[in-house]
Amino acid sequence: MRMKVKRISLVVCLFLFLFVVIGNALHLNPAGAFLAAATGTPLLIYVFNQRSATTNTKGKFSRTTARSDGRNQEHGDSSASWEDQSVSRQ
Repeated sequence: MRMKVKRISLVVCLFLFLFVVIGNALHLNPAGAFLAAATGTPLLIYVFNQRSATTNTKGKFSRTTARSDGRNQEHGDSSASWEDQSVSRQ
């Protein structure tokens, strides 16, 4: 319940912030500022949720099993085989 109230209050604060900033910056009348804030609030929430979702998944470990040499057993993972070979430039 507490998290729901927190999220709702954050959305209201974001809406009011957008209402004031967009309304003043673009010199809109109150109806135009309200419409811009009403459409911008869900858009910003979506963008931040998508960004945080991609950030959180990058730090998590994979659930696939690994072989003793560290390569992925399910998919073969032949892409890392070049790391085992010595490469010299000519």
